[in-house]
Amino acid sequence: IVRYNPFTIQLSYPTGETTQETKLGIDLGAKHMGAAVTSDEKILGKAEIELRQDVKSNLETKKIYRRSRRNRKTRYRRSKFRYKTKRVYVEGKGKKKGRYRKISISFTSSRPKGWLPPSIQSRIDNTFHWIETFYSFLPTCKLHIEVGKFDVQKMMNPDIQGKEYQEGDTFGYYDVRYFVFARDNYTCQVCKKKGGILQTHHIIYRSHDGSNAASNLMTVCTNCHTHENHQEGNILWKWMVEKKKTKRYKEGPFMNILRRRVFDQYSDAHITYGSITTPRRKELQLEKTHYNDAVAATGITNIKENTDNVLYIKQFRKKKRSLHEATARKGRKEKNRTATRNEKNTKSVGAWHLNDKVCVFGQVGWISGFSGQSCYVKNIQGDYITVPGKSYKQMNLSRLELICHNNNWQFSVL
Repeated sequence: IVRYNPFTIQLSYPTGETTQETKLGIDLGAKHMGAAVTSDEKILGKAEIELRQDVKSNLETKKIYRRSRRNRKTRYRRSKFRYKTKRVYVEGKGKKKGRYRKISISFTSSRPKGWLPPSIQSRIDNTFHWIETFYSFLPTCKLHIEVGKFDVQKMMNPDIQGKEYQEGDTFGYYDVRYFVFARDNYTCQVCKKKGGILQTHHIIYRSHDGSNAASNLMTVCTNCHTHENHQEGNILWKWMVEKKKTKRYKEGPFMNILRRRVFDQYSDAHITYGSITTPRRKELQLEKTHYNDAVAATGITNIKENTDNVLYIKQFRKKKRSLHEATARKGRKEKNRTATRNEKNTKSVGAWHLNDKVCVFGQVGWISGFSGQSCYVKNIQGDYITVPGKSYKQMNLSRLELICHNNNWQFSVL
């Protein structure tokens, strides 16, 4: 037995070393990546991996908490990354003897070559980790990777040319207000109607410290921009609670960065693009999914045998330090101001551990946190499993049935 989850075995005796040529297809993505193994017009396996999207928000929360604490509890100190203290010997003259003095030397910090922000580096590392893992399982395997190449400026403006690439999004607009109107195609984002008198609505209300940035503004007509729609439970209030996103193009730059790293890491791999795999996937009559794009990336032209099972893989973050948590992990809507750091950092209770795969009330889930002798269980989609007929999320540990212990990854067959 190589590993228990997913259950993998390796033969311990020779079998004539009979192998078959296989192809590993990888479909890269900013949030999900797909993998598929094919051989002789047969699909042997399919998988979809969900990459972490919370690294940036965790680091920002940590920065806010740390800066607030240092302002409250410590005296002013120079930034360590800009200044360095060094002891130097100063020669004395006359009756003054020589002595050591501490001086501060200022220097400019530089990031190492190839440095990437942690949120991007995390996704790239996880992507390469699973490519290497699948590739190591397959002898005589050929690697096929579908990458993306995006011109974000052209996606926003198909007619862009020349020096227009050097001009910002709001260039040529009188102010941000008219840029927002143009971005939303002069269409009310509530009723989806054109014409009429348009206004810029703050997604996060000004009374709730919302900014005037274009990312916090939405086009709304006067018929929809009413006092009633701003009240709790109505559409504009829901936008603020759900933090509605405006049109963004941040996935394109990430895919361009990832493409360059793939070229350097897997120089022997066969590289393909979506313009090639999409027509091939449609010819194979496969629906649009990451793992089906990976199937098409292998170059298969006919499917004689297909598997119905799809291995879904998701990363779980065990190190939930309270420094990162604006809201405590115990399912509360309000900040947990009374719990101590150690209590919020509980990694195990008795024989139960974080991320254990369990069965409760006929549903399969993973332990996401503890509260005394109770715990919280989430399914593979990240939703809490609740007690049937009730709304609270706490599960008594005696109700759980252990399936297996886990590391930082969750595996489920869909």
